[in-house]
Amino acid sequence: MSTSVIVILSGLLVACGVVGSPVPPEYVGVAPTVEKQKKQHALQAERDTTDLGIPDLTLEGHDIGLPPSQPVGTR
Repeated sequence: MSTSVIVILSGLLVACGVVGSPVPPEYVGVAPTVEKQKKQHALQAERDTTDLGIPDLTLEGHDIGLPPSQPVGTR
């Protein structure tokens, strides 16, 4: 008797779960993932073409106090 109650209660405990919201089939699978990756790659390529990789050589806003270039100690 007690084993059947334990089995039934454990079955009910496992069966009680939260069901999420339904997901449309067009968002599941490999094809939507591939399309999303293609869009990301296209955006990245567009950013790369607009940024030519030329570093900004201006020193505006680079006010860093550097220590003097004299030796500290002698040997």
